[in-house]
Amino acid sequence: MSALPHSRLPAAGRPRRKSPAPQRERMSAVDVSWLRMERPANPMAITSVMTFRQRLDAQRVKRTLREQFLAFRRFMQRPVEEVGAHYWETDPKFDLDRHLHRVALPGAGGKRELQDLVSDLASTPLDPAHPMWQFHLIERYRGSGSALVARIHHCYADGIALMRVLLALTDADLAPAKHRDQAGGSLLPWLEPLSSASAKLLQWTGSFWQGYFEMLLRPAKALELAQAGAGFVVEAAKLLAMSPEPATRFRGEPGLSKRAAWTEGIPLAQVKVLAKTLGCSVNDVLLACAAGALRAYLTAHRDSVDGLEIHVIVPVNMRSADADEALGNEFGMVFLELPLGMANPLERLYAVHQRMLALRHSPQPMLLLGLLYFAGIAPRAVHEQLLQTLGAHATAVMTNVPGPQRRLRFAGAEIDEQIFWVPQSGHIGMGASLLSYAGHVQFGLITDAGMVPDPERIVERFAVEFSKLKQAASGRKVRS
Repeated sequence: MSALPHSRLPAAGRPRRKSPAPQRERMSAVDVSWLRMERPANPMAITSVMTFRQRLDAQRVKRTLREQFLAFRRFMQRPVEEVGAHYWETDPKFDLDRHLHRVALPGAGGKRELQDLVSDLASTPLDPAHPMWQFHLIERYRGSGSALVARIHHCYADGIALMRVLLALTDADLAPAKHRDQAGGSLLPWLEPLSSASAKLLQWTGSFWQGYFEMLLRPAKALELAQAGAGFVVEAAKLLAMSPEPATRFRGEPGLSKRAAWTEGIPLAQVKVLAKTLGCSVNDVLLACAAGALRAYLTAHRDSVDGLEIHVIVPVNMRSADADEALGNEFGMVFLELPLGMANPLERLYAVHQRMLALRHSPQPMLLLGLLYFAGIAPRAVHEQLLQTLGAHATAVMTNVPGPQRRLRFAGAEIDEQIFWVPQSGHIGMGASLLSYAGHVQFGLITDAGMVPDPERIVERFAVEFSKLKQAASGRKVRS
């Protein structure tokens, strides 16, 4: 062992000063569940990209992260496990320089090179010895611009919460300082953090046991209570009865390499007009276009798509409209069946529309949030079994997050475009993202390189599928 420098040796006869114990707080059960999902083949990091036409100043970026990003104290903490319990612990050796990296792209330094870098980063796990997040500042992007790639482990926050973090970095008035240090901390040392969604879960669980004992004393209550819980029982039965996903090139055993790609964006105003004309939501239109792009990729590889239906997991925000800026994971999920077997774009759109309507008032999001909650407190073997069960019933994770519709500035430079991807788990090898920003919608895809080595071939079909849908809506003949 090497000796300490003389300047750090304690004076003779002077007792060594003890370092203060790291600050700790309990992790929520849902956050623990996402932490446990980490796998070498599926790092559980949310990845986002922002591009700029201007050059970002590295020192100003660092100052913005120090003053605004680290105002959320959670980002100075790392997840730790001790005797089966999980905690957020302040990193005693926290160093911002460990989390902010300056990168130069090779060759032309354009979009293709940036996509290659994002692919490499998305394939790399974050260091659990320190807070699990990184920012990569790319200089001279497309010659005179910049790019910023952020990777944050999913156990810190979900996509909605991280979008609020982004807003905090760009417009301070959108995230008041009084909320910024709310990292989902515990109310008391022995109580788990109570978000609005987890409070509902505990309330539902408490009502269940209260009802159980009431049934023992008052059997006449059995029918009333059974009717009240029927929705959850039926939904649970549906999930258990779902058939395994069909075998396509989109599923398989994930490898260590990922590939990322994204579109240039389509005008949001056009999407809204088309949605209104066809009596559907913007979300319906975007999902139908994504389904068309996936179908086109399979047909280009001469794969059979006759009658093909795949399930995608769609996250559902469970926060109330007036929720604060706290981090953490507060979302449920639904399993949406995408009709890739439908060639007609209008038929495909209306099928998506009807299925989303059926899911809109379903208890499925709360049920799945509850499963993640209990998986976080259950033994690891139970957690593993749950993930295998859920993963067997989905081909992709598909998120749609409405971003700000005015242009924002970060560290003095205007954000030109932004896109993000959420991680996958189990045998799910594809994550799709639909993000609106400044009047445009971008479609991003991250895939397992062994299953889909060229996701750019899928995303480039997104605008084509939107054009086909517009043609069909106007009564014109659609070209395949």
